[in-house]
Amino acid sequence: MASSTAASAHPNTAPPPGPERGRQRGVVAAGIVAIVLIGLNLRGGITGGAALLHDLQEMLGYGPLVAALIPSIPTLCFAVAGATTSWLTRHLGVEKAILLSLVLLAAGLLLRGVPSTGMLLAGTVIGMSGLAVCNVAMPSFIRTHFADRISLATALYTLTMTTGATAVAALIVPVAQQLGSPSAGMGSIGILAVCACLGFLPIALHAHRNAPADKAARLSPWSLLRTRTGLLLTLGFTVQALLAYAVMSWFPYMLVTLGLTAAQAGLMFGLMQLVSVPAGMVVLAIGSRPRMLRPAFYLVTLATVLGVLAMLVLPVTWAPLTAVLLGFGFGIFPLVTVMIGRSGGSTAETTALSTVAQSVGYLLATLGPFGMGLLHSATGTWTLPLILLLAVAVGQVAVGHLLTARPKVPQPADGAQR
Repeated sequence: MASSTAASAHPNTAPPPGPERGRQRGVVAAGIVAIVLIGLNLRGGITGGAALLHDLQEMLGYGPLVAALIPSIPTLCFAVAGATTSWLTRHLGVEKAILLSLVLLAAGLLLRGVPSTGMLLAGTVIGMSGLAVCNVAMPSFIRTHFADRISLATALYTLTMTTGATAVAALIVPVAQQLGSPSAGMGSIGILAVCACLGFLPIALHAHRNAPADKAARLSPWSLLRTRTGLLLTLGFTVQALLAYAVMSWFPYMLVTLGLTAAQAGLMFGLMQLVSVPAGMVVLAIGSRPRMLRPAFYLVTLATVLGVLAMLVLPVTWAPLTAVLLGFGFGIFPLVTVMIGRSGGSTAETTALSTVAQSVGYLLATLGPFGMGLLHSATGTWTLPLILLLAVAVGQVAVGHLLTARPKVPQPADGAQR
């Protein structure tokens, strides 16, 4: 019987013919290039824009309402536009939906280069809407094209994403100065998005030529909130996004109000971003080992708890330690992304899970930066905002514990054992 089974399995495991194998390798190589180019764009438009907002306000002359609105647009677009991703991928396919999102991202970022407040707002909405769709669709793209290397592909994706965010934030001000205008500097970020469009085009064309005749079955992402997996993934994504955006939005400002210079605060912010790059790789390497996913979550969430606690009780001279701890805590993002990519019984279900987790997550995450600023304005100190942020960080430990629980295997009845 064993030899018969082996013989019947042999044709299924035989390698494909030479030309077909070459095409498969070409698709994989193009997929890797696409992941790198997309990753470089997924945060650069946000961090680069933040670095130029002060100069843009001085040049364009818009008031405090617009100044407060612009940083809120990304998470709102992530919530609203991201909710359409499941519908888009069902009608267009994952690859063509991502290509469309990259076109919107490039168009929006280039539009921000026009020296006008209206164009700045419109370009931000268009670009961040494209970014939202790409954010949600990427776990499904990785699942489809790198099913046996989800952790590795996600590591590459998050590494390039963080690297792109750090590089654009560091370079955009000198670039804008060379171009002679903060608007031109904002528009220059769109060149990288155009490169991503061109790099992803072969993947989209290959998917179009090999697309099945039937559309994917309709799967409502919102019904998944009634499942344990959907609810926990949404909760996990919500908590990490709220913590990340609350910290990223206010960390430099907090340090300045606590006594550091703007240059010193910027340096600490850069240190935090820099630490997050290897942190994500280390946490993914640990979490990819058998039975080590939960310890990886404990490690990264504990770093966040200690980072917020350090900011609450230690003097500002300890800011480097705080930056390192919080930067390491950002390593939770690739872990949650990997879990989304591995969840679901099909690409459509993975897309639906990613849609609901990120749409609801980013919508609720807007409460983080908004609430921090509101409480600081009301109390005049950072004590209450940091205490509440610490409570959320402690809650993240509990969410990680539930999220990484191993599925229970039903035990056979006594009669079955006999």
